[in-house]
Amino acid sequence: MGNLFETDENRKISTPARNVKSEEKIEMRKLLIALVKNRIIILSALGISMYIGISQFHISLWFILLYGVVLGVIFGKVFCRWVCPMGLIMEMMMGFGGNDNKIKQMYQYHKLGCPIAWISGLLNKYSFFRIKLNESTCKNCGICDKKCYIVAMEPEKYSLYKPILEKPGSSYTCSKCLECVASCPNGSLTYKVQK
Repeated sequence: MGNLFETDENRKISTPARNVKSEEKIEMRKLLIALVKNRIIILSALGISMYIGISQFHISLWFILLYGVVLGVIFGKVFCRWVCPMGLIMEMMMGFGGNDNKIKQMYQYHKLGCPIAWISGLLNKYSFFRIKLNESTCKNCGICDKKCYIVAMEPEKYSLYKPILEKPGSSYTCSKCLECVASCPNGSLTYKVQK
């Protein structure tokens, strides 16, 4: 039974508005999935551009640090997996290693020496954009955990869907590859501005 004051005219207006919002969510999800699928290409283009900017145009490392911090405030620790030239080299090394966790852990050790990784890692908990789980629509299938490299390294500590474990998206080590969000079959995981 509907709202006592709701008229047929109100129902006609609200239904298309809901459909438009739903279509926008679907389009944003498709865009995110396309970006994640092409992340290595994006990283290659941005990483090589960054390298050229530093080596050929003598862009100051202070500017790069500031750029990484600004990205960290807005998006969290995205610099390593989406922009960094060393991140590109590490991604290629990880790709040669298959599913070997030792290779994935090497990626973590590489980030220990990077001031951008330190700062943006600390900003993961406070950035505007964050990975968020809608618990009411989550089916507890665990696909997101299988895609997350942080969960793979420490499954007893982290999970994207298990409420008793820490969320890897807020941890210092998450570099926002967003494989978890893209792999969620029903869109329960999102990466957006948190209110």
